Amino acid sequence: MRIAFSKMHGLGNDFMVLDLVTQDLAFTPDLIRSWADRRTGVGFDQLLTIEPPTDPDADFKYRIFNADGTEVEQCGNGARCAALFIAEQQLSPLPKLTLEMMNGCIVTCRVNASTIAVDMGIPDTQLNAVPFKVQEAKEDNQEVQANGNLLQPVKVNDETVWITPVSIGNPHGVLFVDDIVSAPVVELGQVLTNHACFPEGANIGFCQIVDRSFARLRVFERGVGETRACGTGACAAVVAGHLLDKLDTVVKISLPGGKVRISWQGQGSVVRMSGPATHVYEGHVTYEL
Repeated sequence: MRIAFSKMHGLGNDFMVLDLVTQDLAFTPDLIRSWADRRTGVGFDQLLTIEPPTDPDADFKYRIFNADGTEVEQCGNGARCAALFIAEQQLSPLPKLTLEMMNGCIVTCRVNASTIAVDMGIPDTQLNAVPFKVQEAKEDNQEVQANGNLLQPVKVNDETVWITPVSIGNPHGVLFVDDIVSAPVVELGQVLTNHACFPEGANIGFCQIVDRSFARLRVFERGVGETRACGTGACAAVVAGHLLDKLDTVVKISLPGGKVRISWQGQGSVVRMSGPATHVYEGHVTYEL
């Protein structure tokens, strides 16, 4: 069988995008993994699909699958690419779209030909929402008491690292570091992403504050590894930094693949992200199920 796809990226976080509105495909995790292989397949961080919605208030359903074949809740860079894909494939003329996802809806808006703004929903730092499982009793830890639940100690081998758990529709753990270049992103990230404190896994962000309106970030993504950019990770870093009084309400985040702008007014507010989306090429793949 044969199906058309687009290769896209948001700041180097790359995707294979499928139109499943006009095409039909019942895929498997094995098929996703074979397409994700950068030597023998298309190669990507995530597979994105655009489908007819089941929510009557949504324009499309937007689904995200990691390179290991698992379906995940959210992807900010992917959302920008999904909005651009819908426009380029002429699936809708609307500049503003409501996309249905696994755990609710987000709204995208085309600012210009290559820049997309996304309302990512209201972030949640409640531990059961992330979810995050406390490893040490709160009453025994003065640091946790002083910061509410915003900083949580996590034991890794013989050391303790401090993490801020945040849900942006998907689970994140944010660590603040002095130097993003020397931070042990791969070594520590691959341990923390599957740590017992994150029962559903998590994306682990390493954030260096430059000043109150600018920060640098690297993210080790659940089911993928370190990527060149993570939109939800950038949102989580700003939420964590703002709640800990390290960052203002509008922040530019620099990732290895480029920059995004995040705005968040505080508890109960929608976090908003704007940044580029890039169409690389179109192609076809053949497959067997």
